[in-house]
Amino acid sequence: MTGALERVIRRAGARRAEAAEHCDLCSVPVSPAHRHILDTENGELMCACPACWLLFDRDAASNGHYRQVPQRRLRIEPVPTEALGVPVGLAFFVVRDDGTALAHYPSPMGPTRWEVDQEVWRELAERRAELRGLEANVEALLVNTARGRQQHWLVPIDDCFRLVAVVRREWKGLSGGSTVWPEIERFFSELTERR
Repeated sequence: MTGALERVIRRAGARRAEAAEHCDLCSVPVSPAHRHILDTENGELMCACPACWLLFDRDAASNGHYRQVPQRRLRIEPVPTEALGVPVGLAFFVVRDDGTALAHYPSPMGPTRWEVDQEVWRELAERRAELRGLEANVEALLVNTARGRQQHWLVPIDDCFRLVAVVRREWKGLSGGSTVWPEIERFFSELTERR
């Protein structure tokens, strides 16, 4: 009897260890508050242990292929996103290496993206220093103007991925159902500034 109980306990411990998050580069377990690296070739976020995250402190380490996702998060004054042609009230904008921007909005199928009018983006960035300071590919302008909100943030790209996951998980039917908007509100209420 004792042997069977020990096997059950060992298997449960092994399942917990398998379920724990690991560094996508070296496979060591990472804490829930771990950092991320963006694989720029496929747009995928990778979990990183502190040692692997530090490896990519300089672009030379990966030739720009992997980039550290920063932690900076700032609430900013509203940005006139109507001029950017945003068809929805919940969107994020990511600047590419060439200075152009892509707009994305979370949907039940994942992020939908479209090209921003680059002249309009350039003019907006000229007037707003915060937008000029966005780190290409790894930071975003996150906007929520849905349901009368005016929430404008500069966030790391992993925050945008988390928001996409919330929408995908909670969206029901054609209109989103009764849980998606409270969960989106919770997401924004939990954002805190970090410099």
